[in-house]
Amino acid sequence: MTYTVAVRELCEFVAKQGDLDLRFTPAPTAQEGIAGHNTVTARRSAGYQKEIALSGTYQQLLVRGRADGYDPTRNQLEEIKTFRGDLARMPENHRHLHWAQVKIYGWLLCQQLQLSELNVALVYFDIVTQKETLECESHSALALQTLFEQHCSTFLTWAEQELAHQQTRNQALQGLGFPHPTFRTGQRVLAENVYKAAHTGRCLMAQAPTGIGKTMGTLFPLLKAVAANKLDKVFYLAAKTSGRALAREAIGKLGHANPGLPLRTLEMVARDKTCEHPDKACHGESCPLAKGFYDRLPAARQAALTLTQMDQPSLRETALAHQVCPYYLSQEMARWADVVIGDYNYYFDASALLHGLSVTNQWQTGVLVDEAHNLLERARSMYSAQLEQTSLKALRKTAPASLKAPLERVTRLWSALVREQTEPYVVHCAPPDKLLLALQNLIGEITEHLTEQPAGLSPQLQSFYFDAMQFCRIAETFGDHSLFDITRRVAQGKPATTLCLRNVVPAPFLQPRFAASQTTVLFSATLSPAGFYADTLGLSPDTAWVDVPSPFTADQLSVNLVEQISTRFQDRAASVAPIVALIGRQYARQPGNYLAFFSSFEYLQQVANALALHHPAIPQWVQKRQMSEPEHVQFLAQFTVDGRGIGLAVLGGAFAEGIDLPGNRLIGAFVATLGLPQVNPVNEQIRQRMTAIFGDGYDYTYLYPGLQKVVQAAGRVIRTQQDRGIIYLIDDRFGWPKVRRLLPDWWHINTAASAARALEPQPAGQGD
Repeated sequence: MTYTVAVRELCEFVAKQGDLDLRFTPAPTAQEGIAGHNTVTARRSAGYQKEIALSGTYQQLLVRGRADGYDPTRNQLEEIKTFRGDLARMPENHRHLHWAQVKIYGWLLCQQLQLSELNVALVYFDIVTQKETLECESHSALALQTLFEQHCSTFLTWAEQELAHQQTRNQALQGLGFPHPTFRTGQRVLAENVYKAAHTGRCLMAQAPTGIGKTMGTLFPLLKAVAANKLDKVFYLAAKTSGRALAREAIGKLGHANPGLPLRTLEMVARDKTCEHPDKACHGESCPLAKGFYDRLPAARQAALTLTQMDQPSLRETALAHQVCPYYLSQEMARWADVVIGDYNYYFDASALLHGLSVTNQWQTGVLVDEAHNLLERARSMYSAQLEQTSLKALRKTAPASLKAPLERVTRLWSALVREQTEPYVVHCAPPDKLLLALQNLIGEITEHLTEQPAGLSPQLQSFYFDAMQFCRIAETFGDHSLFDITRRVAQGKPATTLCLRNVVPAPFLQPRFAASQTTVLFSATLSPAGFYADTLGLSPDTAWVDVPSPFTADQLSVNLVEQISTRFQDRAASVAPIVALIGRQYARQPGNYLAFFSSFEYLQQVANALALHHPAIPQWVQKRQMSEPEHVQFLAQFTVDGRGIGLAVLGGAFAEGIDLPGNRLIGAFVATLGLPQVNPVNEQIRQRMTAIFGDGYDYTYLYPGLQKVVQAAGRVIRTQQDRGIIYLIDDRFGWPKVRRLLPDWWHINTAASAARALEPQPAGQGD
């Protein structure tokens, strides 16, 4: 059995040494790197060869990769490294790694072309000054072969271990047993479609209702497909912490039902939640866990593989036992895990780790996207950026002297850009080139300053630094899928502006992510209409679609349409009294736990005040803005099995999806809004852009996102096949045929006549 390893992977495993050191960062973006490589190779002679595919073997190792360039007339192989800042300050262990890479490529080229000697060169290209620094050495083929074999020999023990693990893992997964006696209704249909998608190498959109076990229904078949379809990795991506917890729980159940299952599972958690020394910079002169990180990494890596599951607490304990950074240990273990559980951004972001590793190592991956209806808004935020003028002005007062001039130039160009703007919100055809150049120069100056300051940057300067880098990166990709807008406002009594590069359609950025996987399965209870998500996310035309039948029946859920009440903005004041009356009548008829959803906190509070005034005996608890995690837990804790009361929440917020309140913990919901995004200048610009691209701007901007929130919120009521509940859809627009078609097929909606009975006065003694 052959173990395949990329040249870069081999060298990073064997040749990395010394401290973890992030001072010579940030590295150029992917676009800057590509542009830099193109600039360098364009300067070479006509016979220069670019992107040379090379490979070689050592025992059962297959080493492969692409060398940047070869000049036959000079017999010189080049490895191009783009950078920004002062090259002299590049850490020595970075250079050591670069030399290892070019020498490994050197032997592979000597072998391929039958060369007896070769010049190997590192070409450092400054993306700011556009200057090259060439470092060249001459080596015999024998010397390069010796280095190659030394590196391979060092790696071979690990490779043999990995080969044995993969063989054992694949055998176990072929016989993987389902952890329950039977599939739930609809779960088998989902599982069969996931397996088929992996087998045929297609993407799958799966709309599957709550209660069928979507997490197990997707993980189990994809793991079964690992051996048959030669998948290297499974990535389970979730929008929220609760989604990651469900995935860990499912893996645990599989392990319990299949004792000794040799499956390495890694949970990746954000850096700010795993950093042990947030007050220190990421280099050996500041952080003790960065000092000698790569020297202690091999032992920590080996120890981590003995864990049953590499979740955050377990990996932290292992990391601290070996005195290495837990966050960067988890980044390393992503290379060696079979299943990686993490947030969307680990695969879909512009600099996503998992996608980058997949491309570099040519992994065959299966990607599961939980609650995929969230991916559109999350991806939009990944490919958007903004800068605040107030932050820039504050920096000018505290910045080091070396940064005063570049900050002043950015300030002047910014002021000139907004000087003539009289409207609060204006959209421009493109971001301004002069301002972008000034920002790029400022980034370069801050980078150079950072390399000279072991203590790092002040929090304010660091925040603006990262925001400016993101802004410049996003500006490089600006196109029809984005908007550049400027918002004027008053901050602390003074005028201020915000520059925003706003992604509208993330499809162009997500398409390469879908193409890089063997299969990507996007699943959710709300993925209708399919065309809307396929268009905006960039799914290929051959993407499969399955709408899993609901395990629930219409008699489990009474869905009542209340058309007599309008929740439109201009009608909200008049709607409060009848909504409160409706809640009071239903509660008197059937006391228990209910959720009531509204379009805004203001609207919610109006209803809460009126409910407290007219029905003081009904317990109520209200969602607040920016609730902490303990407050979130406390809100949900009110929904006890024998409890009674009304929880008031905002549609689309933390309590409208992703929470599980089965049985009597929740028996009903009132949805007093269609969930339509607010009509404002930004959304109107998005609507115009959607119309230009897809021809259906209103539905794509307002209707589809709004109804998705409604169905998600209603889905909190029925969680198991034993549940019974009631829903009130409050607004006349719910009766429109176009809206009705977007609601679940299994719902039997009681029309206005039957729902109106809930508004009728009750006999004395039943109510207030």
